[in-house]
Amino acid sequence: MEKLKTNKRKIHRKITAISAIPLLITIVSGTIYSILQPLGVDAFWLIKLHTGNFGIINMQPLYSIFLGIASIISVISGIRLLQKNP
Repeated sequence: MEKLKTNKRKIHRKITAISAIPLLITIVSGTIYSILQPLGVDAFWLIKLHTGNFGIINMQPLYSIFLGIASIISVISGIRLLQKNP
C-alpha cells in the first residue's frame, strides 16, 4: 500500500514539474505586461510569451490547451493524494 502511495507521489511530482514552467512563464509575463501597460511601455513580446510564442517554437495553437489539461491533471492528482485509502 505504501509503495502505491509513493508511486502516486512520484507521478504527481513529474506532472507538476512539467506544468510548472509554462504556468510560471504565463503568470510572470502577464503580470509584467499589466504593470508596464499603464506606464506606456509597449512590450508586445511579453504577450507573445504569454500566449506560447517562443520565437523559434510557436506553440500558440496548443499552449492554452496544454496549460488547461496540465492544470486539471495536477489538481486531480493532488486531490487523490489527499484522499485517505481504506
